[in-house]
Amino acid sequence: MEVTVVAVELRVLGPVDLRVDGRSVEIGHARQRCVLAVLLMEANRVVTMEQLLDRVWADRLPQKARQVASNYVSRLRQVLVDDVAIVRQGGGYVLRVDPEAVDVHRFRRLVEQARGQDDAQALASLEQAAELWLGEAFEGLDTPWITTVREGLARERFAADADRADLALAQGRHAELCAELTERADAHPLDERVTAQLMLALYRTGRQAEALLRFDRIRARLADEVGADPGTELRDLHRRILDTDSALARVTTPQVPRQLPAPPAFTGRVTELALLDKALAEAPGTVLISAIGGAGGLGKTWLALAWAHQHAEQFPDGQLFVDLHGFSPLEEPMPPAVAMRGFLDALGADPARIPADLDAQAALYRSLVAGRRMLIVLDNAATAEQVVPLLPGNPHCTVLITGRTRLVSLIDRHGARHLQLDVLARDEARALLAARLGADRVAAEPAAAELIELCGGYPLALSITARQATAIPLAEVAAELRELGLEMLDHDADPASSLPVVLSWSLRRLTDEHRTVFALLGIAPGPDTTLPAAISLTGLSPVRARRALSALQEASLLERRPGGRYAMHDLIRAYAATTAHKLPDDVRELALVRVTDFYLHTAFAADRLLDPTRQLLQPEPPAPGVHPHPLPDLAAALAWLQAEHTAILAAQRAAISFGRHQVVWHLTWALDTFHSRRGHLRDRLASWRAALDAAAHLPDHTVRIRTHRLLGNTCSQLGLHEESIGHLDQALAVAVRHHDLSQQAHTHQVLAAAWQERGDDRRALDHARHARDLYRTLGHAAREADALNQVGWFAARLGDFDAARDHCHAALTLFRQHHDPDGEAATLDSLGFIAHRTREHQQAVDHYHQALALYRTVGDAYRVADALDNLGRPHSALGQHDQARKAWQEALELYREQGRDDAARVQRQLDDLATATAT
Repeated sequence: MEVTVVAVELRVLGPVDLRVDGRSVEIGHARQRCVLAVLLMEANRVVTMEQLLDRVWADRLPQKARQVASNYVSRLRQVLVDDVAIVRQGGGYVLRVDPEAVDVHRFRRLVEQARGQDDAQALASLEQAAELWLGEAFEGLDTPWITTVREGLARERFAADADRADLALAQGRHAELCAELTERADAHPLDERVTAQLMLALYRTGRQAEALLRFDRIRARLADEVGADPGTELRDLHRRILDTDSALARVTTPQVPRQLPAPPAFTGRVTELALLDKALAEAPGTVLISAIGGAGGLGKTWLALAWAHQHAEQFPDGQLFVDLHGFSPLEEPMPPAVAMRGFLDALGADPARIPADLDAQAALYRSLVAGRRMLIVLDNAATAEQVVPLLPGNPHCTVLITGRTRLVSLIDRHGARHLQLDVLARDEARALLAARLGADRVAAEPAAAELIELCGGYPLALSITARQATAIPLAEVAAELRELGLEMLDHDADPASSLPVVLSWSLRRLTDEHRTVFALLGIAPGPDTTLPAAISLTGLSPVRARRALSALQEASLLERRPGGRYAMHDLIRAYAATTAHKLPDDVRELALVRVTDFYLHTAFAADRLLDPTRQLLQPEPPAPGVHPHPLPDLAAALAWLQAEHTAILAAQRAAISFGRHQVVWHLTWALDTFHSRRGHLRDRLASWRAALDAAAHLPDHTVRIRTHRLLGNTCSQLGLHEESIGHLDQALAVAVRHHDLSQQAHTHQVLAAAWQERGDDRRALDHARHARDLYRTLGHAAREADALNQVGWFAARLGDFDAARDHCHAALTLFRQHHDPDGEAATLDSLGFIAHRTREHQQAVDHYHQALALYRTVGDAYRVADALDNLGRPHSALGQHDQARKAWQEALELYREQGRDDAARVQRQLDDLATATAT
């Protein structure tokens, strides 16, 4: 059976038209043609009803606009052939069609195709694209959307025609171009590129005087309308025509340079290669500059060359490469004039006609690469000034720039795409090691994993260790690297193979002040830092500190992360620490004093916001130059403590190493509320053990009492019962010896909690009563409330619910009088327990919910977990299984986060509940 093939053409580059087998098909009035135009421009993509109405009618919608639009679509369906269909989809319409049947999509495909072809093929493609235009786009239609799209298409047509003219001139077709270029120059009298094309065509056809008159015309018009002279390229062309330069008349085949160095032994970087692919694909018709930043030894040149070799066939007119020596151990950065001369020689420029002036050389360079599809790799750039003259100014060229700085002006002023190179991912690091040592060996030796970890994904470090591991076991190499650190990665004979030396090159262009900041950041406490901490660390003003951090960031020695945090790679940090040891001792020590004081005094302010009722223990004033971070409210205090927790603990370790015993102790005190509420019991234990060592050097007996008491409390919570009672007994003994009734009362309270943990509620009640009586004697009503709640709690656990209720209600009254939400929450929790044990389950639920709300308000996650655990019991007793399950599930998650043994018990409660509800 014979199949009839129907040729369908859909046009918008002229009148909107549908042609079938060469015959025009009637498609209706202007609005209906406008609907088709919208669908054609978005062929095979959904056009929502809202988009359709806006593009066809804008703000002049007809009545029942949706119905009208739907009717127009229905009429269009009736005239379309089988190969073209309008289907309903996603709240709108899709015109299903082969893009080659739509002139605008065929035009764009031909223009894009030309960019990857040699000159002859590209010219043929662009000539086909030009033939598709039958007039002004959407001729006869007029809506705001049509006007905007028409203008954009006109710009695309103009750019394609200009590229076509360049290629035709290069092939000697100047005579046939004169008329077309004259018309275009008259239509665009200020366009220097079109004027240059016309002048060249006129000159080659023997019309030198006309060519010179064209220059005079645009020069006068530019002066009158914009107050400027013609650009360098046009002026150079004018001079050469005046000189009757014979080279202008010659049509020669341009020299095709192939300067890329040999492809590197490359592994990994799949994501970065894909990003480069994407950047190239997304920037048709524009100069693409990928500034591949990163510190020394990260493999920037590797990446650039690997990508360049993978895509070399896309640049048939050649590839240029230059090492600009921006960061080199032996050479100064290459002047751009030297690099330029190398490029001009590679492009076949006549040495006798190369001008001396750099701007003129750049103009000649841009002329030589005009219309050519080339790749230019500018490796190891130091500054934007080194690079800008080497940019081709040609939308067919792609430029890859590698450098340690971000070359911000290239990004801001020249539209460079920036790709920040980081260390290798773990699997890529393993692949690199396997490529150097063999996959079988890496798989067979377990130490490979540790070696990768120690190198931190740093490509140069991995390469150095791989070289050293050629003849010795990986375990031995890992052990040396663990012990020697950066020293293991040094190499006296070859600076380029020494990580410390490579990193040192990045410091050469920094100021002395910025190098000092870099060094101090290497010894700063914590894995990262913030601007407020850096201000105190360095002793600089906020403005100078910010500039220093920015300079280090620009040099790729420091990375800015979300939340205003600055971090270094571990190996860069280790190198920074080695440079810090070259600073004078007093500079280093004062910096650490300032930064530890910064953390101490900010943590102290945060603790005051967390618990305003807590006894005020003021540390010594901070060192000069310290500016604690302002914390306006409780939320800010919690957020700061959470974000800086690791750094604060590191600051405490730094204070220990300097023998700053007061700072060590006060940091522990300032963190205690936060540690308790967040359930950071292991950190709390380590911190109080450090404080105990510090307390031995401090004269105040209350410091020793508090330390033993709070250390004992922490041990109790962690199940270290013998150690707990030992510390608490020491605290009580010192308090008795010094007749310190207040400290005795505090210690009795903690002893009560500790004996509860050991299962002796009777003994716990005795200690709670001692505390209550001492507080009454002292007239400490707020602290008496704590003891009253404790007595009530233990009385309830022992079954004396009437006494328990009386004590807890008395405590609740005092807590509310003193505006103590922590104490109020704890007492409501006790009352919930009493109500549940006396079968007042709904009352228990109410009490627990009130306690929960207060605990959440003050951010006490530790007590929130306990309250949720307790809440589930009365819910379960009331048969409210969903509510019980919800409470216990949240409690379980918190217990697990806090590393508490209660998690196993709550999981059993959930399992029992599931079994009960299933039966």
